[in-house]
Amino acid sequence: MKIVVDENMPHACELFAEFGEVIPLPGRHITAADLQDADVLLVRSVTRVDASLLANSPRLSFVGTATIGTDHIDKALLATRNIPFFSAPGCNKQSVGDYVLSALLVLAERYELTLAGMSLAVIGAGNTGECVAGKAEALGMRVLRCDPPRARAGELAAEGEGFVDYPDALRADIVSFHVPITSEGPDATYHLLDAAHIAARPAGQILINASRGEVWDNQALLTRQCGESPLRLVMDVWENEPHILTALVDHTELATPHIAGYSLEGKARGTWMLYQALCQQTGRNPRGDLHKLLPTPDVSELTLGRGLDQGLIKQLVHLIYDVRRDDARFRSRLAIEGSFDGQRKDYPERRELSALRLSGPFAAAPALAALGFDCQR
Repeated sequence: MKIVVDENMPHACELFAEFGEVIPLPGRHITAADLQDADVLLVRSVTRVDASLLANSPRLSFVGTATIGTDHIDKALLATRNIPFFSAPGCNKQSVGDYVLSALLVLAERYELTLAGMSLAVIGAGNTGECVAGKAEALGMRVLRCDPPRARAGELAAEGEGFVDYPDALRADIVSFHVPITSEGPDATYHLLDAAHIAARPAGQILINASRGEVWDNQALLTRQCGESPLRLVMDVWENEPHILTALVDHTELATPHIAGYSLEGKARGTWMLYQALCQQTGRNPRGDLHKLLPTPDVSELTLGRGLDQGLIKQLVHLIYDVRRDDARFRSRLAIEGSFDGQRKDYPERRELSALRLSGPFAAAPALAALGFDCQR
């Protein structure tokens, strides 16, 4: 069996070697020629799996993406060719949640905001959006969930509350986007935040995009940011990646190269989910478990010496992940050719909050577990 994998997929070689020959390649540059005799194709979000890529792959019998999103996959084409497809729903939701949490705490310090009592709207209340919502509620924020498909299905948002519509969600103090990119239908998300919505936003409103770049009209944002009443933008994703609108970076609070979901755990979890799927497909039993793939964290346990407040939460979160490090790296390398993909390929080791165990009587605060820490008395 020949298995072609994105070289940025961690642990792929050791996990899939039991099935046959593993060929790691740059995800953005996998071609039809690479798949002529491939049995398995494993990708991440930068590889478009379409008719062009699969033009000459008669042996292909399994396609997987180690990501939550699947907009880069022509699933209809795979279905017509009877090629099983698997994704990794929820694999990096904690990582994205940690990213948004870290950003909120940075901006709270920068602008002397008390997050408790502020409103945060989550646009797209799926796996990732709900994780963000849970962390925001642990901070004491009032969370508004906007998810039109779920609302039409008669679902409830949380604890008996209904979903809000998009115009109401946009009135929140902070709006965080967690939707897939779609261009057709009543819930199309391409330029969901369009020029009209951008122009209507109140000065200083915080907007966060850790979903897909095309969900926001980047050129319209630049126009707004160059005016007299800019917004406060946190941008992990961009239109036309990796060839982004670099002029917009200077007008953001925090800017990163599509790495919100790049925790060690999140990436490994995505690979592991595909490994389990291929095992099931071939009738094998998975070997070992996910946690054995992960190294020991640099800091694994702390005893809290006082009760919880926003300042202590910030210290704990930023001990594990401070988004400003990624922001500084992104800005300093912005002018280097190929740096957008290069930073993703060579992304430093980053752990999720669950890698830190908190102990002592103050660790019993329910908010700490809800934020994602490993808590024990």
